[in-house]
Amino acid sequence: MSKMNLSTRMILVLTLITVLSGGILAGWDTITKPKIAFHRQEALKAAIGDVLPAHDTYMSEETEFGTIYIATRDSSEQPVGIAFMAVGSGFQGELRIMVGLSPDMTQLTGIKVLEQIETPGLGTKIVVDPSNKQDPYWFPAQFKGVHVSPELVVVKNAKPTHTNEVQGITGATISSKAVTDILNKQIADIKTAWTSRGGPES
Repeated sequence: MSKMNLSTRMILVLTLITVLSGGILAGWDTITKPKIAFHRQEALKAAIGDVLPAHDTYMSEETEFGTIYIATRDSSEQPVGIAFMAVGSGFQGELRIMVGLSPDMTQLTGIKVLEQIETPGLGTKIVVDPSNKQDPYWFPAQFKGVHVSPELVVVKNAKPTHTNEVQGITGATISSKAVTDILNKQIADIKTAWTSRGGPES
């Protein structure tokens, strides 16, 4: 009898602990979810500002390939740039890159890697390269002004000689190429969406 009582008590205590833990986690999720969403939205806004030319405002538009952000300046209806989120596989996992394009879709106006889990000290240099003291952000910075046609190309151990080339990271060629592969694929998709809505063709 005492053994049954002990077992019953243990089951009740464990059940109570499980219910309380679940309730605490659910409550915590309710508190943190809006804050996480707010910070993500702020990071998104900042990234759009980082990859596009100077602008006063932007509007978002849904396409079959995701959301595009169309930036304008001085109350003009003519866009100064278009931004979008490119998502794809890196060497270790998913990459999320905010991409800026000129309105005619011929040149990049900037990129910013927002999320990555690449190899520390190697693939992470797609964001920041601590070994380059003079310009730790050289890898993403070099994309500004690069032509996207016929496609972006990574060159190894050399400076780019063509307008559609970027220099790869020594020891992290796969991560470097992952960035250009993602951009090539999704720029083509965004061009299709942009021209189908009446935007200028390149």
